[in-house]
Amino acid sequence: MISVDSYGWIERLTNGPKATQYNRIIDAVQPSEIVTSVVAIYEVYRKVKEAKGEQTALEDVAAISQTRVIPADQTLCLEAADYSLEHGLHFADALVYATARHFGVELYTSDEDMRGLKGVTFI
Repeated sequence: MISVDSYGWIERLTNGPKATQYNRIIDAVQPSEIVTSVVAIYEVYRKVKEAKGEQTALEDVAAISQTRVIPADQTLCLEAADYSLEHGLHFADALVYATARHFGVELYTSDEDMRGLKGVTFI
């Protein structure tokens, strides 16, 4: 199992400069083997809607929804707060990171704020 943050999904869905790398990572596993923080749904929808319109954003969210989308419960929120304090992460990054750590999966990202963290593969 793996986790891909919103940066990776946005690269894939908008054919960004790192899309090929993310496509290779995402396509190597079944959607059910990808742990996705609910925060990624928000971020992808917002960014894709702004760039390509609502219909495309909804289609992209439907595709991501085939993964194992993890809601933000009390446990994850407390873990995210601890990671935020420990690593200086903003809320969204902390929740994405906490979700990956909670499930013990590698997190793939190009977000500079998470570079060098345990369990993170920086693309």
